[in-house]
Amino acid sequence: MKEMELEKRMYFFVPYNLSPIQQAIQAGHAAVEYARLFGHGWLFKDFSTNWKTWIILNGGTTNNSIDNETGNFVGTLNQLKNEIIQFNFNHRHDKNLDATIDYADFYEPDLNNAMTAFCFIVDERVFNYKDYPDFQDWIRAQDFVDEDEKLNSFISLEGLEPDRLKELFPGMYPEWVRLMGGAKTLFLRELLRDKKLA
Repeated sequence: MKEMELEKRMYFFVPYNLSPIQQAIQAGHAAVEYARLFGHGWLFKDFSTNWKTWIILNGGTTNNSIDNETGNFVGTLNQLKNEIIQFNFNHRHDKNLDATIDYADFYEPDLNNAMTAFCFIVDERVFNYKDYPDFQDWIRAQDFVDEDEKLNSFISLEGLEPDRLKELFPGMYPEWVRLMGGAKTLFLRELLRDKKLA
């Protein structure tokens, strides 16, 4: 399936301590900023023409200060955005032009210029676990196991760390990554995993 045919959603992270209506307004500010920055691209055009679904998630606290001991941002919302910045920095030289994540943020002047929302668009490989299962579930669904990757029928895959699964199935892992759309999709899937609605 081509990327243009995949369902898209725009995800937002907002602070936990704003009222629901304020969370939605701040998400709207970030969406407008995203349209200003990336409205010319195919991803936003496809999303805004065909899908239009927003998912607003609890990003925790907002605080742009740096913790002296850890060197991390104090605010969890700021930490989440920084994870995307780090991913983009690490993949800036990838040959795939879509390897980095377009995102937009908004800083509210009436709240001492605190970051109150950031957003990005993902396709269904990030949120559709039925058609795009996690690696261990995908392995279970296969009708075959390569000769050098035999799985003893009484070995359970439950609870195995992802790195251990990669070791057990080295030939199948790249196939699954390709099916999932690559490192960007896998990163966003983990970033959004178990996050709660705002």
